[in-house]
Amino acid sequence: MKMDIISWIWLLLCVSRVTGKFQVEPLHSTVLKGSDARFNATVEGPWEVMTWNIRGFLVLTVPRSGNISSSSEQFSASFCSADDTSCVAFTIHDTSRSQAGLITCTLQGEYGSKSANLHVQESGTVKIKEGIMKVDQDEEVEFNCEASAWFPQPVITWNLNGHSVESSLYNSSHVAHEDSFNSSSLLKFRAVKNSTIACLVTLQTMTKPLSSSVFLVVVPKPPDWTVLIVVVCFFGGCALLVLFILGVIFCYRRKKEKESNYQDEMTKRVRTLSQLSGMKSPGQEQGQDNAGYAADGQTSVAPSDLTDSDYRFNYYEILDAVYHRTENDSKTSYIDMDEGFRKHRHATTV
Repeated sequence: MKMDIISWIWLLLCVSRVTGKFQVEPLHSTVLKGSDARFNATVEGPWEVMTWNIRGFLVLTVPRSGNISSSSEQFSASFCSADDTSCVAFTIHDTSRSQAGLITCTLQGEYGSKSANLHVQESGTVKIKEGIMKVDQDEEVEFNCEASAWFPQPVITWNLNGHSVESSLYNSSHVAHEDSFNSSSLLKFRAVKNSTIACLVTLQTMTKPLSSSVFLVVVPKPPDWTVLIVVVCFFGGCALLVLFILGVIFCYRRKKEKESNYQDEMTKRVRTLSQLSGMKSPGQEQGQDNAGYAADGQTSVAPSDLTDSDYRFNYYEILDAVYHRTENDSKTSYIDMDEGFRKHRHATTV
């Protein structure tokens, strides 16, 4: 019983030791269809023959010494370095989707087998359905991008004038078709200026996205002068209103000044007339000067024949003159007085 336990422990140690001497890297490899996939097998200790299997089918035999045997030129193997037989590099050229799966390396003897996984991705086509588009400024536009025969489902993004478009402006959908995916993406935005729109489709293994691009021509809108017209009309109206108010105030002041000057002048002249009237003789009455004057060939009337009741006195204010009018039954005498009687004119009408 004791010997059986020791035997089991020794066997486990031997298996562990052997397992640690043989490994395959990388355990997971993802490549793009048509590219090369490479796996390295490292062995510590002596070995004689190594085989490589793809999805259970033997494709390559590598002897430690001798010629390498391959089932196809698509598969090849070589030592990692010329003098080092502990490392073998296995390469699959021009990989295809049919080769994806387990890649198994087996060593004859107690080493056993090691496996890794190969993932093959496939890029398809990409196209924006719309061609060159011509729209008015601020019009909403739509672009549809179609990606066909991709595996696995691709990642679709958009660029506008070389800058990434926010994901909120587009949405993408994917549909499985046999062993691949057909994808589509719809982009919506408001046209502002001439732009280049690009749809980019990529996979994990692609170093550069596959893209399709179109050109957007934006026709500018005619300038909207509404706001400017409203502003100009508002300020123009305010200016006219201010000028009108100032004009009214100016006219009112001029009128008041003229009225004041006129009143002052009239007051001065009336005062002068009053002073001149006060300088007449006590027996002389206003309106009797030259009352008996008559033209040649006419009979004059003696002043004694005239009485106070025959005279009526009226005063008129016309512009800057004061007229003193005397009337009787047969004749009218006008006296024009200007600035203290400096001019004295008599006119008698029969």
